[in-house]
Amino acid sequence: MKYRGELLRINLTDKNITREKLKADIFFNYLWGRGYASKLLLDEMNPAIDPLSPENKLIFALGPFAGTPLPATSRMMVVTKGALNGLIASSNVGGYFPFELQHAGYTLIVIEGKADNPVYIWINDETVEIRDASHLWGKTTSEVDALLKDETHPEAKTVEIGPAGEKLSRIAAIIIDAHRAAGRTGVGAVMGSKNLKAIAVRGTRGVSVMSSQRLKDYLTKIYERLKKSGGVTMFRTYGTTRTVRAINSIGAFPTHNHRDGFFNDYLLIDGENVNKEILVRNGSCAGCPIACNRISKVYWNGEEYVGGGPEYETLWAFGGQTGISDLYAVTYAHLLANEYGFDGISLGSTIAALMDLFESGIIGEDNLPFPVKFGDAEAMINLIHLAAKREGIGDLIAEGSYELTKHFGHPEFSMSVKKQELPAYDPRGVKGMGLAYATSNRGGCHVRAFTVTEEVYNTDDPEYRLKYDDKALIVKGLQDKQAVVDSLGICSFARTIYGVDDFSEMLKVTWDIDLSPEELLKCGERIWNVERLFNVRAGFTREHDTLPERLFKEAIKTGPSKGEIYDKREFEKLLFEYYRLRGWDENGIPREKKLKELGII
Repeated sequence: MKYRGELLRINLTDKNITREKLKADIFFNYLWGRGYASKLLLDEMNPAIDPLSPENKLIFALGPFAGTPLPATSRMMVVTKGALNGLIASSNVGGYFPFELQHAGYTLIVIEGKADNPVYIWINDETVEIRDASHLWGKTTSEVDALLKDETHPEAKTVEIGPAGEKLSRIAAIIIDAHRAAGRTGVGAVMGSKNLKAIAVRGTRGVSVMSSQRLKDYLTKIYERLKKSGGVTMFRTYGTTRTVRAINSIGAFPTHNHRDGFFNDYLLIDGENVNKEILVRNGSCAGCPIACNRISKVYWNGEEYVGGGPEYETLWAFGGQTGISDLYAVTYAHLLANEYGFDGISLGSTIAALMDLFESGIIGEDNLPFPVKFGDAEAMINLIHLAAKREGIGDLIAEGSYELTKHFGHPEFSMSVKKQELPAYDPRGVKGMGLAYATSNRGGCHVRAFTVTEEVYNTDDPEYRLKYDDKALIVKGLQDKQAVVDSLGICSFARTIYGVDDFSEMLKVTWDIDLSPEELLKCGERIWNVERLFNVRAGFTREHDTLPERLFKEAIKTGPSKGEIYDKREFEKLLFEYYRLRGWDENGIPREKKLKELGII
C-alpha cells in the first residue's frame, strides 16, 4: 500500500507528542476516517467513562483522498465519546483544514488527557507545538481564527471552540475555518474539557498520489459527470437551502417543536429568498467544484454581519421549528451559533422546546427573563446570547432540550432520540427516517441513513414515503454505505456523482489499493457494529432505540401529510426486522456469531 500519512498522538497532560504509522490491517477492515477512529476508541478507551473526563479521547480523522485531486473529498470526522448523550460521537465537517492537515502529513490526530491551562496546538509540517491560549479563552470562533493566522501563518487553517465549548455546553460544536461546524453530539464540550481552544495547521509537504494515466482518465470522467449532474447544479445554485421547499411540499417539515409538519411561511426562508435577500457568493471546501456553501450578509439592530450562511437544517431549526419566518433573524441566529460554537440543530430545537413549554402553560414568566413564544425572533436571539453565557435560563438551554425539559418535569417535550435533537425531516411524513433516527449510533441523526433520497427523490410513487414496507432493509444498507463514505472522507453531497463502484476505482487510481465494492460495504457493516458495541458497553439498550412519544401519538395537523402519525406497532415490527438483518439479538446486541463473522472478536 503506497499511502503516506501518520497518526499524530498528543497528550495534553504530560505534553507528550508522538507519531505512529497507520496500520494497513486496520485500513483493510475499517478504512481511515470514521472507521479507524471508531476502532481505536473501542480498543483504547473504556466506553463507560465520563465523556468530559481526561480519559476521553478526541480524534480528528481524515480519509485517504484528502489533499488529492479528487473532488468533494476534503472531509474530516471528529470522533469521541459524545458529551450530549454518552454515545460514540462522530461528527463530519469539511472546509480547508482536512486538506491542509493531509499536506502536513497527518491522517489522524488523537488528543488525550487535559491541559492545566488553556492551550492551542500549532502544526507546521513536522513541527508540532503546544502553546498557551489564555489570551484566546473567551473569544469567538472567527476572532480565534484571525488571531491564530496572525500568530502562526497567514495561510494556516484552524479548528476552534467558542464560549459554548469552553463552558462545556453539551450542545457545543467544533468550528472549522471560522464557519463550518462539526456540530452534533457535543464534541465542542469534549474539546473544552481538555482546555484545548484550537488547532492550527500549515502543510506544505504535499500528497504523493500515483500520477498514472488511469488517474487522469478517471478525473476526466468525474468532471464530465459533474457538468451533467442536475443534483450538482442544484447544490451549486442553492446549497441545501432549496430543501425547505421540497420537504415542506410533502408535509414533512417539522414546525413548532414538531407540533405540525407544514410551515405556511416557508417561502420566506426557502432557497429562492436566501439567494435574493442575503447571498453574497458561493463558498466551497478545498478542491470542490460543487461550492454549495452560502456566504451571506445580514443586518441586525443596525449592524452588518457577513459569514457562512444558513444551511437547510438551520433555516429549519431557527425558522420552522421555532415558528420564525424572518430570514434575517434566522441567518443571524445561524451566525451567532457559529461564533459561539453551538450545534445549530440542537440549539434551535432546544429553544423551540422552551417555547413549547411556555405556550403550553408548563412554565410561566416567573421562570424566564421574558416571554418566549413561537415566532418571537427577538426572544430567540436573546436566548442564544444567554446560552453562550450560561446565564439564567441559558444555563439549561446549553444542556440541550432533554435536560431542559426534564428539569421542568416534561422530558416528552424534547424532540430527541438518545437525547440528541432530531433534524428537519418529520418521520411521520417519511417513515424510513423514523427507523433511521431510532437506530442511529449517535442519536437522532439524518445523515447516517438519509432515506429521503429513496423515499421521496428516487421514487415514482408519491405514497411510498408513507409506507413501512422494506424500510428496515433500506436503513441498514444506507447506514453501511454511509460508514464507508465517512471513512473515505467523501462528501455526502457527492452522492449524485459517486457510487460504491467509484470508491473502489478511486482507491486503485490513487493508492493502488484493491478493495471491491462488496469488501467496502463489508467494512461499512463492520464499522457500524463496532460503534454499536461501543454503545452497548457504554450502557445503551434496546429501550433507547425509539422515537419521541409525540410522534407516535400526535398526528400532523396540516399540509400534505395531515393526519399522519408514526404507528408504534409498525415501528416495533421494523425494529425487530432491522435487528434480524443486522444479526443482533432481540435486545439489539450484536451476536457473537456476527462479531466473529466480521472479525471484530
